[in-house]
Amino acid sequence: MPTVKIKGMSCQHCVASVTKALSEIEGITDVQVSLEKGEATFNEQNPVDEQTIKDAITKIGFEVVD
Repeated sequence: MPTVKIKGMSCQHCVASVTKALSEIEGITDVQVSLEKGEATFNEQNPVDEQTIKDAITKIGFEVVD
């Protein structure tokens, strides 16, 4: 299960925004976002380009950290 570290989330609205953004990417399912851990995990039906994931998160105002 891939994991993405996310910087800038501060509330449940942030969690909902990240969940929605990742869920809208074709091939990504079962998105789980943890405010406490500052990360999102998900399943991929097919490999999804890492840049596509980063772009979806940065587009809504958060930062992906390595």
